[in-house]
Amino acid sequence: MEDLEHFKLFAKHLAETSGTVISSYFRTPISIDSKADSSPVTIADKKAEELMREEIMSEFPQHGIIGEEFGEHNPSAEYKWVLDPIDGTKSFICGTVTFGTLIALLKNGNPILGVINQPILNEFLIGDNSTCELNEKKVRIRECEKLSDVVLLTTDHLNIKKYQSIEKFNSLLEKIKLYRNWGDCYGYYLLATGYADIMIDPVMNIWDLMALIPIINGAGGIITDYHGNNPVKGNSIIAASPKIHKQVIEILN
Repeated sequence: MEDLEHFKLFAKHLAETSGTVISSYFRTPISIDSKADSSPVTIADKKAEELMREEIMSEFPQHGIIGEEFGEHNPSAEYKWVLDPIDGTKSFICGTVTFGTLIALLKNGNPILGVINQPILNEFLIGDNSTCELNEKKVRIRECEKLSDVVLLTTDHLNIKKYQSIEKFNSLLEKIKLYRNWGDCYGYYLLATGYADIMIDPVMNIWDLMALIPIINGAGGIITDYHGNNPVKGNSIIAASPKIHKQVIEILN
Protein backbone atom coordinates (compact mmCIF):
# COMPACT_ATOMS: atom_id res chain seq x y z
CA MET A 1 0.00 0.00 0.00
CA GLU A 2 1.20 3.48 -0.82
CA ASP A 3 2.04 5.84 2.05
CA LEU A 4 -1.16 6.78 3.88
CA GLU A 5 0.49 9.93 5.22
CA HIS A 6 1.15 11.07 1.66
CA PHE A 7 -2.52 10.52 0.83
CA LYS A 8 -3.51 12.52 3.92
CA LEU A 9 -1.38 15.47 2.88
CA PHE A 10 -2.81 15.32 -0.60
CA ALA A 11 -6.37 15.16 0.78
CA LYS A 12 -5.64 18.32 2.76
CA HIS A 13 -4.38 19.94 -0.44
CA LEU A 14 -7.63 18.98 -2.19
CA ALA A 15 -9.62 20.46 0.70
CA GLU A 16 -7.68 23.72 0.56
CA THR A 17 -7.99 23.92 -3.23
CA SER A 18 -11.73 23.30 -3.25
CA GLY A 19 -12.26 25.44 -0.16
CA THR A 20 -10.80 28.52 -1.82
CA VAL A 21 -13.28 28.19 -4.68
CA ILE A 22 -16.27 27.48 -2.47
CA SER A 23 -15.49 30.36 -0.10
CA SER A 24 -15.34 32.79 -2.99
CA TYR A 25 -18.98 32.04 -3.86
CA PHE A 26 -20.37 31.81 -0.31
CA ARG A 27 -23.17 34.30 0.35
CA THR A 28 -22.83 35.83 -3.10
CA PRO A 29 -25.54 36.08 -5.78
CA ILE A 30 -25.08 32.95 -7.90
CA SER A 31 -27.38 31.09 -10.25
CA ILE A 32 -28.89 27.81 -9.07
CA ASP A 33 -29.56 24.98 -11.49
CA SER A 34 -31.59 21.81 -10.99
CA LYS A 35 -30.19 18.37 -11.75
CA ALA A 36 -32.17 15.44 -13.12
CA ASP A 37 -33.28 14.46 -9.61
CA SER A 38 -34.39 18.08 -8.95
CA SER A 39 -31.59 18.65 -6.43
CA PRO A 40 -29.83 22.02 -6.71
CA VAL A 41 -26.31 22.58 -8.05
CA THR A 42 -24.24 25.78 -8.30
CA ILE A 43 -21.12 26.97 -10.04
CA ALA A 44 -19.31 26.47 -6.70
CA ASP A 45 -20.11 22.73 -6.74
CA LYS A 46 -18.91 22.34 -10.31
CA LYS A 47 -15.76 24.47 -10.11
CA ALA A 48 -14.65 22.85 -6.86
CA GLU A 49 -15.00 19.34 -8.23
CA GLU A 50 -13.31 20.26 -11.50
CA LEU A 51 -10.25 21.54 -9.65
CA MET A 52 -10.04 18.50 -7.38
CA ARG A 53 -10.30 16.16 -10.35
CA GLU A 54 -7.52 18.02 -12.15
CA GLU A 55 -5.27 17.78 -9.08
CA ILE A 56 -5.92 14.04 -8.67
CA MET A 57 -5.28 13.22 -12.32
CA SER A 58 -2.04 15.19 -12.18
CA GLU A 59 -0.74 13.69 -8.91
CA PHE A 60 -2.14 10.15 -9.27
CA PRO A 61 -2.92 9.48 -12.94
CA GLN A 62 -3.43 5.78 -12.21
CA HIS A 63 -6.17 6.48 -9.64
CA GLY A 64 -9.90 6.52 -10.27
CA ILE A 65 -12.40 9.25 -9.41
CA ILE A 66 -16.09 9.17 -8.54
CA GLY A 67 -17.61 12.65 -8.29
CA GLU A 68 -21.15 13.80 -7.69
CA GLU A 69 -21.09 16.35 -10.49
CA PHE A 70 -18.96 14.73 -13.20
CA GLY A 71 -19.25 10.97 -12.75
CA GLU A 72 -16.59 8.27 -12.79
CA HIS A 73 -13.08 8.20 -14.21
CA ASN A 74 -10.87 5.10 -14.48
CA PRO A 75 -13.42 2.71 -12.91
CA SER A 76 -11.07 -0.30 -12.74
CA ALA A 77 -8.46 1.49 -10.59
CA GLU A 78 -7.29 -0.02 -7.31
CA TYR A 79 -7.46 3.41 -5.62
CA LYS A 80 -10.45 5.71 -6.16
CA TRP A 81 -11.14 9.20 -4.86
CA VAL A 82 -14.80 9.88 -4.09
CA LEU A 83 -15.75 13.56 -4.16
CA ASP A 84 -18.75 15.57 -3.04
CA PRO A 85 -17.63 19.19 -3.49
CA ILE A 86 -20.51 20.63 -1.47
CA ASP A 87 -22.41 18.17 0.68
CA GLY A 88 -25.34 20.30 1.75
CA THR A 89 -25.81 22.50 -1.31
CA LYS A 90 -29.19 23.66 0.02
CA SER A 91 -27.49 24.89 3.19
CA PHE A 92 -24.78 26.57 1.12
CA ILE A 93 -27.40 28.34 -0.98
CA CYS A 94 -29.19 29.52 2.16
CA GLY A 95 -25.98 31.00 3.58
CA THR A 96 -25.62 28.61 6.54
CA VAL A 97 -22.38 26.82 7.45
CA THR A 98 -23.91 23.35 7.86
CA PHE A 99 -22.28 22.08 4.68
CA GLY A 100 -18.86 20.76 3.77
CA THR A 101 -16.67 19.09 1.20
CA LEU A 102 -16.46 15.30 1.38
CA ILE A 103 -13.33 13.55 0.14
CA ALA A 104 -12.80 9.78 0.43
CA LEU A 105 -10.06 7.45 -0.77
CA LEU A 106 -11.05 3.86 -1.50
CA LYS A 107 -8.75 0.88 -1.91
CA ASN A 108 -10.43 -1.99 -3.73
CA GLY A 109 -13.80 -0.50 -2.87
CA ASN A 110 -13.17 0.02 0.85
CA PRO A 111 -12.72 3.53 2.29
CA ILE A 112 -9.31 3.99 3.94
CA LEU A 113 -9.42 7.77 4.30
CA GLY A 114 -12.20 10.31 4.77
CA VAL A 115 -12.38 14.11 4.99
CA ILE A 116 -15.04 16.61 5.98
CA ASN A 117 -13.81 20.12 5.22
CA GLN A 118 -15.77 23.22 6.24
CA PRO A 119 -13.98 26.02 4.37
CA ILE A 120 -15.84 28.94 5.93
CA LEU A 121 -14.94 27.90 9.49
CA ASN A 122 -11.54 26.48 8.49
CA GLU A 123 -12.39 23.10 9.99
CA PHE A 124 -10.53 20.15 8.46
CA LEU A 125 -11.65 16.79 9.84
CA ILE A 126 -9.83 13.66 8.65
CA GLY A 127 -10.16 10.00 9.66
CA ASP A 128 -8.41 6.78 8.65
CA ASN A 129 -10.55 4.17 10.49
CA SER A 130 -8.06 4.16 13.40
CA THR A 131 -7.82 7.84 14.33
CA CYS A 132 -9.69 11.05 13.62
CA GLU A 133 -8.27 14.57 13.79
CA LEU A 134 -9.74 18.05 13.61
CA ASN A 135 -7.11 20.57 12.52
CA GLU A 136 -4.38 18.12 13.63
CA LYS A 137 -5.91 17.52 17.07
CA LYS A 138 -7.36 14.09 17.85
CA VAL A 139 -11.10 13.93 18.47
CA ARG A 140 -13.40 11.23 19.82
CA ILE A 141 -17.10 10.53 19.96
CA ARG A 142 -18.35 11.25 23.45
CA GLU A 143 -19.43 8.36 25.65
CA CYS A 144 -23.19 8.12 25.93
CA GLU A 145 -24.82 5.19 27.69
CA LYS A 146 -28.49 6.19 27.93
CA LEU A 147 -30.94 7.18 25.21
CA SER A 148 -32.38 9.76 27.60
CA ASP A 149 -29.10 11.70 27.29
CA VAL A 150 -28.92 11.55 23.49
CA VAL A 151 -28.61 14.38 20.99
CA LEU A 152 -29.98 13.00 17.71
CA LEU A 153 -29.42 14.63 14.32
CA THR A 154 -30.72 13.95 10.84
CA THR A 155 -30.52 15.84 7.57
CA ASP A 156 -34.18 16.00 6.53
CA HIS A 157 -37.10 14.81 8.63
CA LEU A 158 -39.24 14.38 5.51
CA ASN A 159 -36.81 11.79 4.16
CA ILE A 160 -37.45 9.55 7.16
CA LYS A 161 -41.12 9.30 6.22
CA LYS A 162 -40.28 8.90 2.54
CA TYR A 163 -37.72 6.08 2.86
CA GLN A 164 -38.19 4.43 6.29
CA SER A 165 -40.78 3.97 9.05
CA ILE A 166 -41.73 7.32 10.52
CA GLU A 167 -43.61 5.56 13.32
CA LYS A 168 -40.49 3.75 14.52
CA PHE A 169 -38.46 6.94 14.17
CA ASN A 170 -41.00 8.79 16.30
CA SER A 171 -40.73 6.08 18.94
CA LEU A 172 -36.98 6.78 19.07
CA LEU A 173 -37.64 10.52 19.44
CA GLU A 174 -39.76 9.83 22.51
CA LYS A 175 -36.76 8.29 24.27
CA ILE A 176 -34.08 10.93 23.62
CA LYS A 177 -33.09 14.31 25.02
CA LEU A 178 -32.79 16.53 21.94
CA TYR A 179 -33.55 16.26 18.22
CA ARG A 180 -32.35 18.67 15.52
CA ASN A 181 -32.01 18.76 11.71
CA TRP A 182 -28.33 19.81 11.70
CA GLY A 183 -27.55 17.49 8.89
CA ASP A 184 -25.61 16.62 5.81
CA CYS A 185 -21.94 16.01 6.54
CA TYR A 186 -21.90 18.61 9.31
CA GLY A 187 -24.05 16.35 11.46
CA TYR A 188 -21.36 13.67 11.22
CA TYR A 189 -18.75 16.29 12.05
CA LEU A 190 -20.67 17.10 15.24
CA LEU A 191 -20.90 13.40 16.07
CA ALA A 192 -17.20 12.72 15.50
CA THR A 193 -16.11 15.73 17.55
CA GLY A 194 -18.28 14.95 20.58
CA TYR A 195 -21.25 17.30 20.18
CA ALA A 196 -23.92 14.76 19.22
CA ASP A 197 -24.62 11.08 19.82
CA ILE A 198 -26.59 9.80 16.81
CA MET A 199 -26.68 10.85 13.16
CA ILE A 200 -29.21 9.24 10.84
CA ASP A 201 -29.72 9.45 7.08
CA PRO A 202 -32.32 7.11 5.55
CA VAL A 203 -30.97 7.47 2.01
CA MET A 204 -27.42 8.17 0.77
CA ASN A 205 -25.34 8.13 -2.42
CA ILE A 206 -21.79 6.80 -2.62
CA TRP A 207 -20.33 10.33 -2.60
CA ASP A 208 -22.39 11.16 0.51
CA LEU A 209 -21.27 8.27 2.67
CA MET A 210 -17.81 6.91 1.83
CA ALA A 211 -15.85 9.69 3.55
CA LEU A 212 -17.93 9.30 6.70
CA ILE A 213 -16.90 5.70 7.36
CA PRO A 214 -13.18 6.24 8.16
CA ILE A 215 -14.09 9.37 10.13
CA ILE A 216 -16.69 7.78 12.41
CA ASN A 217 -14.63 4.60 12.82
CA GLY A 218 -11.54 6.67 13.58
CA ALA A 219 -13.40 8.70 16.18
CA GLY A 220 -14.49 5.54 17.99
CA GLY A 221 -18.08 5.38 16.79
CA ILE A 222 -20.19 2.74 15.10
CA ILE A 223 -21.42 3.34 11.56
CA THR A 224 -23.72 1.00 9.64
CA ASP A 225 -26.55 1.22 7.18
CA TYR A 226 -30.11 1.67 8.49
CA HIS A 227 -30.40 -2.04 9.28
CA GLY A 228 -27.05 -2.52 11.00
CA ASN A 229 -25.15 -3.85 7.99
CA ASN A 230 -21.87 -2.85 6.33
CA PRO A 231 -22.31 0.79 5.24
CA VAL A 232 -19.97 0.33 2.25
CA LYS A 233 -22.62 -1.83 0.59
CA GLY A 234 -25.59 0.20 1.77
CA ASN A 235 -27.44 3.36 0.80
CA SER A 236 -28.29 4.73 4.25
CA ILE A 237 -26.49 5.52 7.51
CA ILE A 238 -26.92 5.16 11.24
CA ALA A 239 -23.85 6.41 13.10
CA ALA A 240 -23.74 6.53 16.86
CA SER A 241 -21.85 6.23 20.09
CA PRO A 242 -20.92 2.53 20.58
CA LYS A 243 -23.05 1.87 23.67
CA ILE A 244 -26.29 3.06 22.08
CA HIS A 245 -25.94 2.08 18.42
CA LYS A 246 -27.47 -1.37 18.87
CA GLN A 247 -30.48 0.07 20.72
CA VAL A 248 -31.06 2.53 17.90
CA ILE A 249 -30.96 -0.21 15.26
CA GLU A 250 -33.45 -2.31 17.25
CA ILE A 251 -35.89 0.57 17.72
CA LEU A 252 -35.79 1.66 14.08
CA ASN A 253 -36.16 -1.88 12.75
